[in-house]
Amino acid sequence: MSNAVPPLLTALVDDAAVFPPGSLPLPDAVPAHLGHRDGPWAAMIGPLLVPAAALPRIAATVAVGVVGEPGAVGPALESIPAHLTVRQVESPVAKRGEDPAPGIDQLADLARKHGDRPWSWYFEIPLAWGLMQALDRLADLRAEGLPAAAKFRTGGLAAELFPSPVELAAVICACRDRDLPFKLTAGLHHAVRHTDPDTGLVHHGFLNVLAATLTAARGAGPADLAGMLAATDGHPLAAAVRDALDQPRPLWVGFGSCSVDEPVTDLTNLGLLPREVPA
Repeated sequence: MSNAVPPLLTALVDDAAVFPPGSLPLPDAVPAHLGHRDGPWAAMIGPLLVPAAALPRIAATVAVGVVGEPGAVGPALESIPAHLTVRQVESPVAKRGEDPAPGIDQLADLARKHGDRPWSWYFEIPLAWGLMQALDRLADLRAEGLPAAAKFRTGGLAAELFPSPVELAAVICACRDRDLPFKLTAGLHHAVRHTDPDTGLVHHGFLNVLAATLTAARGAGPADLAGMLAATDGHPLAAAVRDALDQPRPLWVGFGSCSVDEPVTDLTNLGLLPREVPA
């Protein structure tokens, strides 16, 4: 079963089932996640993402990513139940229009305090004022030895929360230039860029991002990436990544999705995952 998921797609999707729009209750989300961990696509699934305050309510043995404001994450990390394995900590460092520097420093202090733990730390930075300086600061933290990475929001309930292909292309190249891993969240439920028929909002496709990231790793500029990010035909995108399936994924850590089944279905339909998995 481990051979069903190629290296390029390994740990691509973190299970964000408890977060909107899925909002699955924790008593349902935990067994569903454990079911994914026992299934043929387990290698593609990352940890279960949970709010910091929810950690004491999880009775099962499971790997988690802790999500919350620095002020909520800090106390939660002081008393982690012994049966939980923390893989990562994810925290927004500022609201749109705010200076991200103070929040970065606050979360960095937490990362230093728990420096003996093998956790990755994701600093969610608004795609707004102060972005490039914030990325420079994260690069400095990595040079210091902290396992810091960037996190960006690519969707939500309003159009302004969806960066344009040009904006996202620039961010990917900025991370590439700083050798800075990044994660994405929100809006990436399907492989290919599309318009949601219920809201009219245009969602990014995770396959678009994967193709663009591979192109960035080869040295391409934002203009080349923007075209890939704007594409709405999945078959050329699948062709663009197929030759790289046996390679580790560069730069892009992955994304959180409230659905695991939808990414699997899309990748299967595009021929990037097998339809039949040997028992």
